[in-house]
Amino acid sequence: MNTARSGRPALTRPDGTPLRVLVVDDDPDLAEVLSGALRYEGWQVRTAGDGASAVTAARELLPDAVVLDVMLPDTDGFAVLRTLHTVKADVCVLFLTARDAVEDRIKGITAGGDDYVTKPFSLEEVVARLRGLLRRAGMARQLDEGPRLALGDLVMDEEAREVTRAGELVELSPTEFELLRFLMRNPRRVLSKAQILDRVWSYDFGGRAHVVELYISYLRKKVDAGREPMIHTVRGAGYVIKPVTP
Repeated sequence: MNTARSGRPALTRPDGTPLRVLVVDDDPDLAEVLSGALRYEGWQVRTAGDGASAVTAARELLPDAVVLDVMLPDTDGFAVLRTLHTVKADVCVLFLTARDAVEDRIKGITAGGDDYVTKPFSLEEVVARLRGLLRRAGMARQLDEGPRLALGDLVMDEEAREVTRAGELVELSPTEFELLRFLMRNPRRVLSKAQILDRVWSYDFGGRAHVVELYISYLRKKVDAGREPMIHTVRGAGYVIKPVTP
């Protein structure tokens, strides 16, 4: 397993390049300590001490995440966030501030922030929060971590939530991903609609069989389209996934 110098499993961007993080704080000592902790994770880090330089740095770096102080010399973090979203709409933002009032937390999240840490804080907490944000947003993957399901030329990386067939990326919705995962964890086993409903949707069986039929059809159009089919219907019994026989 690949690890960062911190000893934690290494996180990278989905293409394998280092994650990009912008630290915005008017306290240069604090910014440097934070930057050091993030560089220790193997990430590319830039710092800024005010709102104007933060926007300039963001345009150059195109960060995956921003650690953003609310109180800045020339503006507040909420205003900076609005501009950051015009630079990179999907950037993850962790607000960092001495304020701990509930209304400030609400304002930060309402403004489009993803998380909120109050000073004083531990570096471990900030790093852990950022790792979680980046993973949940699909902007980072953990190298060589967690199981990979493989069935013939169909491969699922459960941690990165990526599926490929014959090396080509297959874009799936969250529900389609869960359905395919259940099938791939039970290869060559016929799964009834009731079993699928219970595992993927946590529904009782009554009256909802059409949901399974619908999502199986969606999955076939993405996984089997233009290829030898892997997902099969067993009439009166359910569905099964099998590798293509050479």
